[in-house]
Amino acid sequence: MSSPSSVSRRRFLQTSAILAGAAYAGNSAFAESRVTPPFEKIVCAGRYPGHLQGICIDDAGYLYWPFTDQLVKTDSTGKIVKQIPVVSHHGDLCYADGKIYVAVNLGQFNQPAGKADSWVYVYDAETLKELDRVETQEVVHGAGGMSVRDGHFYVIGGLPPGIEENYVYEYDADLHFVKRHVIDSKYSLMGIQSANFHDGYWWFGCYGKPAELIKTDVDFKMLGRWPYDCSLGVVGIAPGKFLIGRNTRDKAGHEGFVVPAVPDEKTGLRDVV
Repeated sequence: MSSPSSVSRRRFLQTSAILAGAAYAGNSAFAESRVTPPFEKIVCAGRYPGHLQGICIDDAGYLYWPFTDQLVKTDSTGKIVKQIPVVSHHGDLCYADGKIYVAVNLGQFNQPAGKADSWVYVYDAETLKELDRVETQEVVHGAGGMSVRDGHFYVIGGLPPGIEENYVYEYDADLHFVKRHVIDSKYSLMGIQSANFHDGYWWFGCYGKPAELIKTDVDFKMLGRWPYDCSLGVVGIAPGKFLIGRNTRDKAGHEGFVVPAVPDEKTGLRDVV
């Protein structure tokens, strides 16, 4: 996929303005009428050169898996429905109103402002046809993931060493920049990798040894930070239920899967085994 031309650097589908409404009902990013996948481990078929970057689920229960330079759609059993090559780096993603929105960085991550090249790419959820690309250059350390809440999009990303807070960049339904939110999280390795709003809270996944979970309230006030790995995707599927992205690697490449998880007072979230 070629780099966006200067002509297209701020265009977007006019129809995106209808995002507000039933698709954002309730405390989750998903409509109450949606079909939920099973609350169990689901393995994405295939092996990929790049590792899993996030997960999202549409209203029909299909799963979407960005493997850095491949975008894969599967059914609820992990069987591939559609797969397309995409530009690197496709990060965490979200679903809204029949479209898939992916945080994309064409530049460098975790560097001072001026070295990233942050975008949101938009795909038709049914066909994975690319619909649009929109600059989000406000995400100065590299757009690495995104989520949706009440008709607005929230983009997260990289963080240079030495910065003792994380940032969440809010955009309206047309992906016009609204404001930058600050999380008083202290430093997290490479910033925030995954995000989801569910059960009235924000859940953020971060790299690290161990990987970490950050939980905030609706206004991004810190509620907790725990050694729990949801850095490759976190999505709420029902009250008190989540699917968490994970990745393994062998000689054939990277394999992505999700595991079920529930909230836990001591660890933020915990896998259900």
